[in-house]
Amino acid sequence: MMVENATDVVAGEGQMLLCRARWLWEPAMRESVDGLPEPLRGMARYHCGWCDANGSAVREGSGKGLRAALVFAAARAVGARAAVVTPAAVAIELLHNFTLIHDDVMDGDQMRRGRPAVWSAWGMSEAICLGDALHAAAIRVLTDGLPNPLAARAVARLASTAVEICQGQCDDLAFETRDTITVDDYVAMATSKTAELMGCACVLGAECAAADPETVTALEVFGRQVGVAFQIADDVLGIWGDPAVTGKPVGADLVRRKQSLPVVIALNENTAAASELARLYRSRTPISPQTAAHAASLVAAAGGREGALQYADHCLRIALAALPPDLPLPADLSTLADLARLRNR
Repeated sequence: MMVENATDVVAGEGQMLLCRARWLWEPAMRESVDGLPEPLRGMARYHCGWCDANGSAVREGSGKGLRAALVFAAARAVGARAAVVTPAAVAIELLHNFTLIHDDVMDGDQMRRGRPAVWSAWGMSEAICLGDALHAAAIRVLTDGLPNPLAARAVARLASTAVEICQGQCDDLAFETRDTITVDDYVAMATSKTAELMGCACVLGAECAAADPETVTALEVFGRQVGVAFQIADDVLGIWGDPAVTGKPVGADLVRRKQSLPVVIALNENTAAASELARLYRSRTPISPQTAAHAASLVAAAGGREGALQYADHCLRIALAALPPDLPLPADLSTLADLARLRNR
């Protein structure tokens, strides 16, 4: 009971932190989205969960805003005010949503946050155009909202982050046609695809707050390690998550034969369950939802789930150890790291 109460407290603190951050960045993001021409504006508002497909105002299907919260937490950790970093937080969220829209197109995922994905509602070409527009909007937010030379550095970092995300996505797609993937292969992919943006969020927050280079580097390490842990959490949810929470069918990643970390760990084991899972993954027969449920049990039996959870905890220990001991206010960063741990459980 005490463990459950402690977990509830941490989860509550994390949600409060995300809500406070959203209160700061969402109005500015709405302003940025409203600057887009139609039909891009309506598509973007729908994707962000602000309206339905007909344009009527709603409040559903919006994301957590974790990456924007990391920007504010990094700035607060070095003693800066939130207003200083709001443009960076908005840019990070815009870039993140650009990647989500394109990711849905590439993966063929028809649902996003419990609603039809943009490409499913409007079309693939339209979704690609929207993703490109959000990427451009992220750059404009930085150039309009930050002073030079800070704006130039922020844009350069955002650009390099976008390239690394694309590299990670290419690696992830390539994994679907490879029989053998190592844990190191996976970590390299996850670092590029997911963790780099969280590292960038911490860097922009720290640099906008005028942190020294050593602190910026330390916070980047923190963000990237938390990012790997969050990707692992998504992997676990992609196999065992509740569709009411994930907005996607049960075992969706297994149906696509995705090489997520639980699967990678399981396939590298020398057990009967691992061998059966390997035969299933190499078969040309489509994986049905029923077969996916059996595959999930094989992954767990081969140690994939527990191994993934342990690796996520390892990443979070590295993240917390990277925080400089003399940070004025590191509590928000620690809370966000704890959220990563809770998502896995």
